Amino acid sequence: MSNIDLRKKIVQITLEKKKLIGVTARVGIVLDITGSMRNLYTNGTVQEVVERILAVACKFDDNHSLDVWVYDTEFSRLPPVTEQELGSYVFTHIMKNNKIHKFGRNNEPLVMEDVIKKYTEEEPDFTPVFIIFINDGGVVKPTKKVITAASVQPIFWQFVGIGNSDFEVLMQLDTMKGRLVDNANFIHLDRIEEVTDEELYDQLLNEFPLWLKAAKEKRIIRA
Repeated sequence: MSNIDLRKKIVQITLEKKKLIGVTARVGIVLDITGSMRNLYTNGTVQEVVERILAVACKFDDNHSLDVWVYDTEFSRLPPVTEQELGSYVFTHIMKNNKIHKFGRNNEPLVMEDVIKKYTEEEPDFTPVFIIFINDGGVVKPTKKVITAASVQPIFWQFVGIGNSDFEVLMQLDTMKGRLVDNANFIHLDRIEEVTDEELYDQLLNEFPLWLKAAKEKRIIRA
């Protein structure tokens, strides 16, 4: 059995625990490609993260694909990941792609606005959107404004902090005021490559069910 098939089984078990069986969602991943992330791209950690998150997308999304963005001071929207080209995705579409701006500084709002544009303007739908946002610190403060404004949209932002850096902005997500619903969560996994699939999926999907319930009550998504 392949790694992706094993991971889909673990995701299925997690969905059962979280009472998420039967939930359909569009799934995307946003990958930090700032300078401090360089080693994680070259040593295969980011590729492994993409593979692990694809298993989540396969269980939620009818298309069995994972939407992808990368960002530093600029951003790029990339082709979705599928099982067919999974093994070389990061190398082919990111590392060898000279059109992508790589290894600069942080600017989260730009890429977040493009995520919102895709799901609410280009492909409007009441289907919930689950965004996994990988970052290794230094998130800019205006990110909070984007999250607040996006609380009326059918998008849940699951931020994942990796490494041992400054996550001051992300640590404030749970106490942010002025939102229709709590639409974002932050987990910190210092060395994500050492976290088991079971633990990763358990943490990733911990807050999503709460948002689904709140978003249905506020008619952000269909009941």
